[in-house]
Amino acid sequence: MSDEEHHFESKADAGASKTYPQQAGTIRKNGYIVIKNRPCKVVEVSTSKTGKHGHAKCHFVGIDIFNGKKLEDIVPSSHNCDVPHVNRTDYQLIDISEDGFVSLLTDSGDTKDDLRLPTDENLLKQIKDGFGEGKDLVVSVMNSMGEEQICALKDIGPK
Repeated sequence: MSDEEHHFESKADAGASKTYPQQAGTIRKNGYIVIKNRPCKVVEVSTSKTGKHGHAKCHFVGIDIFNGKKLEDIVPSSHNCDVPHVNRTDYQLIDISEDGFVSLLTDSGDTKDDLRLPTDENLLKQIKDGFGEGKDLVVSVMNSMGEEQICALKDIGPK
């Protein structure tokens, strides 16, 4: 054997997949599906009958969970679809910076400063108004396929 050491440069993460396979026929309304590489919440599912060549088709209509765009896909019901891992985490809001980033307090007591304010006007106004009034706010952050976004707000009372 040779005595030289081998160094491998790896740009990969821990190997945890961003999605998992699920048979198209088992995906239901209000579930999640990946359409055109975007994580979507399923709002409508319709299944066609088996045709001359045997495959029933599932027609999915989904809303992108981050930008709200409507996407559609048709998949044979026996084939596998990618389903995104979607996590929601609650953080306490500490501060809002001028450049549109928020400072959040995690459960372990650390701060998380890499998240932007949401683009949804209504939610953005609620967060800014509540923070301006000095309320204790808890934001729900949705995380899927390497993206994170604030998706909801809870008021836990005055400071």
